[in-house]
Amino acid sequence: MKALSWIAAPLWPLQLASGQKSFRANPLIGSAALNRLGLHLARVRIAERMAEARRTQLGSRIDADLRAGYERDGFLVIENALPAEDFAALRRDLEEAPVRSWERREGSTVTRRGSLDLPDIRGRAPLERLVANPLMADLLRYVAGCGGEPLIHLQTVLAEGDAARPDPQNSLHMDTFHSTAKAWLYLQDVRHEDGPLLYVPGSHRATLERLHWERDLSIRAAQDPDPEIAAGSFRIGEEMLASLGYPEPRAMVVPANTLVVANTHGFHARKASQRPTSRSEIYGSLRRNPFLPFTGFHVRSLPGLKGRLSTRQAQIEAVLSQLGAKGPWAEVPPKRIADPASI
Repeated sequence: MKALSWIAAPLWPLQLASGQKSFRANPLIGSAALNRLGLHLARVRIAERMAEARRTQLGSRIDADLRAGYERDGFLVIENALPAEDFAALRRDLEEAPVRSWERREGSTVTRRGSLDLPDIRGRAPLERLVANPLMADLLRYVAGCGGEPLIHLQTVLAEGDAARPDPQNSLHMDTFHSTAKAWLYLQDVRHEDGPLLYVPGSHRATLERLHWERDLSIRAAQDPDPEIAAGSFRIGEEMLASLGYPEPRAMVVPANTLVVANTHGFHARKASQRPTSRSEIYGSLRRNPFLPFTGFHVRSLPGLKGRLSTRQAQIEAVLSQLGAKGPWAEVPPKRIADPASI
């Protein structure tokens, strides 16, 4: 084990009560002996119960039909999420004017994120209306089962359709061991050939079969050759999915101005594109410590952070890069949604 890892050793026990998910980075989380005794399953079960308690507190802001749909499926699909005039103005703005942007590559897919931080969109009324609209943030909080300040930005996915360079997001997976939420407000129609989101209905729930599968995988995850599994993002094949009693994934083939919000503890993937495609959306995410007993205070809500999360994240990544811990994101020139990738 690297010397730097041993420096972090005093944190290992504390991370058991956090969102740390890596079986390889933390020898306690990755311990085969402890996971045989039920460590991983205990974290899963406690996190789920606490998320349910927090979600109950957050439910008063969510329509009853939406709550029922989430409980059944683990995701929500809301067409015509924005008034037609607001949506048209939003898309026109993003087609005509660039925003500060960063890009990362995974296999043959480039993902671009664009800043919607308040200083970056000042004077752009359609974007200001968007970030002031509470719909996405409220649904992210409910689905994640936690309060807090979501990260919301523009996202463009540019898939080159090269099977020789696979995108790890094309494999069905869960993001982590606890409830967490992502949202997509699609700026264009999404067709089957456009690489839509796939989601396995009902897979946000920890069934007995799912728990047995996770226990078995947790015992060997630290040594798994797949780095995503070792990092705590479990992958699953179609045969295993069926053996756990889950249905086939549903493709989110939806018209523009549809909002999809999903608990990405459930199994999901980005459908592989067989040809070059480009898709843009307003993207949101929310993940917090799953063992918090409250829905309130979040450091991202503090002055200097709220409304500036993309900028602060980029600044942190720049400092880490100078320290030799370069992240996956590279700043690129400001981009419009139809602009090509720079990396």
